Amino acid sequence: MTAESILQELQHMGTEQTKKTFMRHGAQEPFFGVKVGDMKTIVKRVKKDHALSLALYDSGNSDAMYLAGLIADEKKISKSDLQHWAEKAYWYMISEYTVAWVASESPYGWELALEWIESDREQIATAGWATLSNLCTIKPDSALDQDHLRRLLDRVAKTIHQSPNRVRYTMNGFVVSCGICVVPLSDYAIGIAEKIGTVHVDVGDTSCQVPLATGYIQKAKEKGKLGHKKKMARC
Repeated sequence: MTAESILQELQHMGTEQTKKTFMRHGAQEPFFGVKVGDMKTIVKRVKKDHALSLALYDSGNSDAMYLAGLIADEKKISKSDLQHWAEKAYWYMISEYTVAWVASESPYGWELALEWIESDREQIATAGWATLSNLCTIKPDSALDQDHLRRLLDRVAKTIHQSPNRVRYTMNGFVVSCGICVVPLSDYAIGIAEKIGTVHVDVGDTSCQVPLATGYIQKAKEKGKLGHKKKMARC
């Protein structure tokens, strides 16, 4: 199975309506407008394929880049591959989902996340914060550097409202992930969430809303879901 044959499949799956929806969210040409659910029929057949994932990502087609993340082999992908992916991501579904998912499942998630959040390029910085969020959701609390996470929460409180647009969104998500998934930091994250309050993000011509971190964490607490972990970041 080749990247060219997969691209042909994706082209047949694409619809103009989905394409218009993605464009409202920030997608750019080239892409076909393939629904994620339809894309997963290919994932079931291919499963994990390291070489194919790299080729699909390098196609520059947004649908193919997203699919690359779903079939990427987190055990085979290298740090330089992930750095390349972060640099080539040009809108949030790639940087905040594809790149962050695979990075967090790889052995390089923590170190790359800390490098990426220092970037002055918005998409790379968002990949970093999203990777940190995913690490909180999949790693046992004992495997996380909780002191460093606490310092990062403090950083969010001080800088979120002055940060670039999508960085604000992913910083807010990081607070939510810490509060819900890292039990020893839950109360501290709630305090940070109360400090930052409402986070304003330009989500374009969409109905998307920025989660109020305090509400999300408190709701999880009330439902007894604090400390819930996922097996993998990708979904």
